[in-house]
Amino acid sequence: MIVPGYRDHPTEPWDRFAPVDPGEAEDFLRRCYLENPRLGPVEPRLAIVRAQIAATGTYVHTTDELAHGAKMAWRNASRCIGRLYWRSLMVLDRRRARTADEIYSLLVQHLQAAGTGQLRPVISVFAAAEPGRPYARVWNEQLIRYAGYRTEDGRAKGDARQLGFTAAVREYGWRGKGDAFDVLPLVIETPGEGVRLYELPERAIREVPLTHPEFGWFAELGLRWHAVPAISNMRLTVGGVHYPLAPFNGWYMGTEIGARNLADADRYDMLPEVAARMGLDTSRESTLWRDRALVELNRAVLHSYEQAGVKMSDHHTESQRFITHIRNEEKAGRPVPADWTWIVPPMSGGLTPVFHRYYQELDLRPAFYLDEEAAALASNGVRRCPYAN
Repeated sequence: MIVPGYRDHPTEPWDRFAPVDPGEAEDFLRRCYLENPRLGPVEPRLAIVRAQIAATGTYVHTTDELAHGAKMAWRNASRCIGRLYWRSLMVLDRRRARTADEIYSLLVQHLQAAGTGQLRPVISVFAAAEPGRPYARVWNEQLIRYAGYRTEDGRAKGDARQLGFTAAVREYGWRGKGDAFDVLPLVIETPGEGVRLYELPERAIREVPLTHPEFGWFAELGLRWHAVPAISNMRLTVGGVHYPLAPFNGWYMGTEIGARNLADADRYDMLPEVAARMGLDTSRESTLWRDRALVELNRAVLHSYEQAGVKMSDHHTESQRFITHIRNEEKAGRPVPADWTWIVPPMSGGLTPVFHRYYQELDLRPAFYLDEEAAALASNGVRRCPYAN
């Protein structure tokens, strides 16, 4: 289903990128060809790239360069604990797509390529930004997110984080069911068509109903979550070339759902309800009712995904694998940038090996970036122009 398109939000001048830095392009290409000897000598390629940048302000990556650049960006992602698998990334070259319809169709294909059970990491790379020109993008922070509504008594229903974005798409004519797990439409913006909204088809969305291995009443909460976490509003930068639309996915670590999405007070805030059902004393914090409810909520998530045959990892296993990744990279002579606040799981952090280390926070490229404008659009559909009067 397509919600009728609108043209009242053309891409603004401040959404344009400067010409490519030749030094950054050369640095990437030398590393790319060093890590991939099968590509041959780099010097002839550098001569072509220098000429392209001099003539147009940018250059065009080969399919091999784009694929390895995307993998390097994942390898450099300081907030991702699952980088051990960076070589397995499936890179879909979608640079020819231009219209909103084409982009939408390929995004649906992306979700299908990621799978429904034994998930695989996938990135779809759309057209690069050209110096001085507007570009296509998706406003949503993830391809699949649940709507948030404000009820008559002022409380939030659904994902409270999405209240602003849900209000914005409703202004464009979208109408959800008003349920706690309404999947939001994709908001696709292109220079030629403006903003268009698309409903994702059911075949592209695998959801897992949540049950508990011991508590029969847990199913009565009506909780569920989707299988594929596909981030869609981060900019991929490879060798000085910017790809504003490059959605990518891996698979969930249980705590992302059980200790954040469903537990955070500004999300689904389920801990008080779970604690009440468990009969816990919530009169004071020292009873640790939050901790006990949090453990059972996370047990339910891991149990449900396992029962459904959907790939998911727990925070203890993934922490150990990240340490393996660090060792592998050290052997290869490469630094491992890491943001401690993201690498350490949001539950039982001190019990994991990643807690007891210091990390370097480096801006290594290729990389993924969340731009201020993209963050604002994903939050409430409102542009934030840093150069506006």
